[in-house]
Amino acid sequence: MVGKIVKGVGGLYDVSGENGIYHCRARGIFRNKKEKPLVGDIVDYFVTSETDREGSITAIHERKNRLIRPETANVDLILLMFSIRDPEPNFDMLNRYLIMMKDAEIETALAVTKMDLAGGNDALRIREAFKNTGMEIFFLSVKEGSGIDELKAFLPGKTTALAGPSGVGKSSFLNRLLDREAMETGTLSEKIRRGKNTTRHSEIFLLDEKTFIFDTPGFTSVDITYLNEENLQLYFPEFEPFIGGCYYNSCRHVKEPGCRVKEAVEDGSISRFRYESYVKIYEELKQIRRY
Repeated sequence: MVGKIVKGVGGLYDVSGENGIYHCRARGIFRNKKEKPLVGDIVDYFVTSETDREGSITAIHERKNRLIRPETANVDLILLMFSIRDPEPNFDMLNRYLIMMKDAEIETALAVTKMDLAGGNDALRIREAFKNTGMEIFFLSVKEGSGIDELKAFLPGKTTALAGPSGVGKSSFLNRLLDREAMETGTLSEKIRRGKNTTRHSEIFLLDEKTFIFDTPGFTSVDITYLNEENLQLYFPEFEPFIGGCYYNSCRHVKEPGCRVKEAVEDGSISRFRYESYVKIYEELKQIRRY
């Protein structure tokens, strides 16, 4: 039988197939191969107990893609969720996550949550920061219900993974999207300003027969140290029209004269915020390669 893993906790996987969901364990062959089934995997399985709805996973089909953070497979879209307030958005982390998703060649969209807490110019500031990146941006307030329908209209036919720091309201958004209490939600810890009682595992929910959405654990850091600083420019889509037009063919767009990218920053074609993030990450990667 063939099914899709929709939930994985502690070595137990919920597999959705033609006859519903079975609670399956992976056969020992996966441990021997040092392989691990992931939420989103298409798998072969057989039923060991129809009464208890239990089964065993025997094979994992070839993956379209695989992500380590969030730990998922076969994703069409990453919906990055950051709150405008409480907690304050970490744009440095966001930029690094965008780099990681571009490296994985997965479409990414941004959902800015808790817009009921926003100031007058907050939405404009974010649109300006990420202009010419080609990324769709949605502004949401689960409390007021604003922006939900616009985002929902963007999702049909896709397998989407929600990703973002703890406490930004991913589970609350998902509950509103599904119009039911699908996920447990929690308040934000006053001491550490992170979510408590928030998502601890990846899980897939069905919006319709062709539209799936993952809820995933929040992340606190993003590692892109495996990248080469010379290629970093390729991960900033807004740089693309200007790459190759610099005075020096080997221009890295940091200190070189005659740089078209820096000129684009000055005339407003590229946001200064994004460019400064590029320079910061470039210098960090350069130091790693040096030592």
